[in-house]
Amino acid sequence: MTQLTKEYSAGRIDAATRSDCFVAVRVRALGGITVELKSKVISLYGDSIRSLVHDVCSAVGLRHAAFRIVDQGALPYVLAARIEAAIRRALPETGGRFITETLPRKKSTPVKARPRRTRLYLPGDEPKFFTNAGLHKPDSVILDLEDSVAPPEKDSARILVRNALRSADFYGAERGVRINQGRLGSEDLRAVMPQSPDVILIPKCEDPDNVTAFESEVRQLERQHNLGSGTLLLPIIESALGVVNAYAIASASSRVCALAIGLEDYTADIGVERTVEGKESLFARMAIVNAAKAAGVQALDSVYSDVDDLDGLRQNTVEAKSLGFDGKGCIHPRQIGVIHAAFAPTAQEIEKAKGIVLAAAEARKSGLGVVALGSKMIDAPVVIRAERILRLAGQAENEDGAQ
Repeated sequence: MTQLTKEYSAGRIDAATRSDCFVAVRVRALGGITVELKSKVISLYGDSIRSLVHDVCSAVGLRHAAFRIVDQGALPYVLAARIEAAIRRALPETGGRFITETLPRKKSTPVKARPRRTRLYLPGDEPKFFTNAGLHKPDSVILDLEDSVAPPEKDSARILVRNALRSADFYGAERGVRINQGRLGSEDLRAVMPQSPDVILIPKCEDPDNVTAFESEVRQLERQHNLGSGTLLLPIIESALGVVNAYAIASASSRVCALAIGLEDYTADIGVERTVEGKESLFARMAIVNAAKAAGVQALDSVYSDVDDLDGLRQNTVEAKSLGFDGKGCIHPRQIGVIHAAFAPTAQEIEKAKGIVLAAAEARKSGLGVVALGSKMIDAPVVIRAERILRLAGQAENEDGAQ
């Protein structure tokens, strides 16, 4: 192997870094694998870290290299990802990959109709956010490879997210990955699909062909890796053209579980500033709700970007619920409880729903085709909505009891 005098690196090394590491590698012609290691836990885990370096090198076929590692509390799957990323930066044509251990954890399964009141976005290159994300009980955890990852770090984040899907415990939350567009998105899929994510988020979706193209790749990778056909798709509408094509996008594939709107990009696309009042995006939000409901999938609102304004978040979420949205994005764990509470049915809604469902049950028992509550006739869609309210109320009660 040709000796490389230049060092190639991956990871982070600064005072604020935690649950991560910095790995530098210099490939050489001879000398085997050597490791210079700095770690606060070197006496406990130094041998394990060095052994992991050798395991990764063996998996990718690297026999001679000098490594420098600064460990700042990284878990094994993070260390392995940073080691592999540094090697691939030094030797882009390197084959093989190191498959981390699948740890015992509360598993999630792809369910199209599962609640998605909250989807917590986590930057794909920030493992410090992965460890406790599931403890905050979001409905979905989204490992983001798109906007939150700088272009030079896309390759490293891809490996990290791949490993996290195998080894991180998200405590039963739906495991999603927001991929990039185009060629980078295809590379993302090739890395993450063998780890069976529950849902793939398609950003800046403007045309149903965007959905069908990625669906074809997902299906091919499922066959290639004998995965079954469980991974769902979640298009994100972020432009005026996407809003116009929203129904076609939502109905482009049976794998689509929801339609989301991204208001930062949408408002930029139509040339206006996003405001707290949201008048500039009301048409788009209603268009997304209408398209999603017409296609029989969930409608998910955009994130509320001011993480310190919980009162504003509460009001914004109540509004989203009143417009017909089923969930909302969040970028900080403190937003989760506020959103869940806002989407929970009120006591008045619960009592009304109980009356409707009871009246419907009595009508069926009596063989009546018409449901009446007092002097009002109750249509079938009203009964369906009442049943949904009671399901949401039951879920909220279970969450309160588990706290």
